[in-house]
Amino acid sequence: MPPDPAPVVLFACVDNSGRSVAARLLTEHYAAGSVVARSAGTEPSGSVNPVITQVLAERGIDTSREVPTRLDTDLVGQADVVITMGCEESCPYVPGKRYEDWQIDDPAGQDLETVRRIVQDIEERVRQLLATVDRQQTGAKPVKE
Repeated sequence: MPPDPAPVVLFACVDNSGRSVAARLLTEHYAAGSVVARSAGTEPSGSVNPVITQVLAERGIDTSREVPTRLDTDLVGQADVVITMGCEESCPYVPGKRYEDWQIDDPAGQDLETVRRIVQDIEERVRQLLATVDRQQTGAKPVKE
């Protein structure tokens, strides 16, 4: 019998250059392959916020391969869990998905200390999320830290 597929978590925001990128990369870092993390934005920017890049680099996380991606219904449809971060009603909705809305400050235009605080907030939420993500469709056990 093939192994159960890993649950897919999609982080969605407007630019896909700050919050959602940080959340995706932190999820990948802490999940260590037990969760597939994706991110996208309703109006993706051209590049990752350089202060987000700096703060994640301080944590040993590389953003060099990140390319902001457009959020669409197909991406939402492939996810088990959808975390929205400020895209509000512009985020596509697909029935039957687990949705959470994280009210997190936008790092755009913020100073380094503020962005560090924002990334710390995201990290704490990601750790909580990983403690609750389970493979409901497959009956697998919750993801461990």
